[in-house]
Amino acid sequence: MVEVVQETFLGLNGNAFAYLAMAFSLILTCIGSGRGVGMVGEAMSGVLIEDPDRFGSLMILQVIPGTNGIYGFLITFIILTNSGLMGGGVTLPLDTGILLFLSSLPIGIVGSITAIFQARVAVGGVNLVAKRPDQLSKAMISAVMVETYQILALLISMLMVIAALG
Repeated sequence: MVEVVQETFLGLNGNAFAYLAMAFSLILTCIGSGRGVGMVGEAMSGVLIEDPDRFGSLMILQVIPGTNGIYGFLITFIILTNSGLMGGGVTLPLDTGILLFLSSLPIGIVGSITAIFQARVAVGGVNLVAKRPDQLSKAMISAVMVETYQILALLISMLMVIAALG
C-alpha cells in the first residue's frame, strides 16, 4: 500500500511535503503582511504630507499587519528545527510530510487573508488619527482585534505540527 501511495505522489518522500509546508506557511503570510503593511503605508503617506510629526504614532498602525509574516516564520522555524531537516540526512515518512503540510494550512490561509482585513482596519485608524490624533489607542485596539484570529491559526498550526512530529 505504501508503494502505491508513493507512486501517486510521484515517488516523493515526506521531506518534499515538509519543505512545501514551510514554504506555504512563510510565503502566504509574508504576502499578506507585505500587502497589508503597504496598504497602511499608502494611507500614512497622505497624512504625513500634511503633518510629518505624526510618523511615530502612525508607524504603530503600519507595523500591526506585519505580525502575520512573523507567525508564518515561526511555524516554518518549528517545522525546520523539530523535523530533523535542518541537520540534513533525515528522510521523513510520507504521512509525516503530508501532516506537516496540512499543519501549515491554518496559518498560511488565515494569515494571508486576515493581514488584509487587519490592514483595512489600520487604514481606517490612520484616517481617524488624521482627524483626531488623541484617538490612536482606539485605532490600535481595533486593528489588534483582528489579531485574535491570526493567533488562533498560529496555535492550531503549532499544535498540528507538534502532533505530526510527536
